[in-house]
Amino acid sequence: MSFVSYFKPESEFFSEEGCYITEIHNRDEDEGCSIARARVKPGATTKLHALIETVERYVIIEGEGRVEIDGGRPIVVRPFDVVVIPAGASQKISNCGSGDLEFLCVCTPRFTPEIYVKKEE
Repeated sequence: MSFVSYFKPESEFFSEEGCYITEIHNRDEDEGCSIARARVKPGATTKLHALIETVERYVIIEGEGRVEIDGGRPIVVRPFDVVVIPAGASQKISNCGSGDLEFLCVCTPRFTPEIYVKKEE
């Protein structure tokens, strides 16, 4: 087993959620956690969604956003803020800054496509 997951910016893709994703660490042999970088363009909002049986944490790296969790009031977040999203809670984030909003998505247990639930089209 390799002890390092290397960042590969060329693997970034645009997700159905409405943001750019780069998987950083998501391995079968480490089912306890996955880490991805998300990037949201200025003025954009991700689609409302939830993750089944998985807690997600957003670690804001760059920019300013407004996150909404389970229909609660929007909360402003900035670099080095950490947002904890309980398993099954609906979530979306808006970029309210002038540059890209960039954050890490840390999922426990790790993210797999079948845990993703769309809450809007």
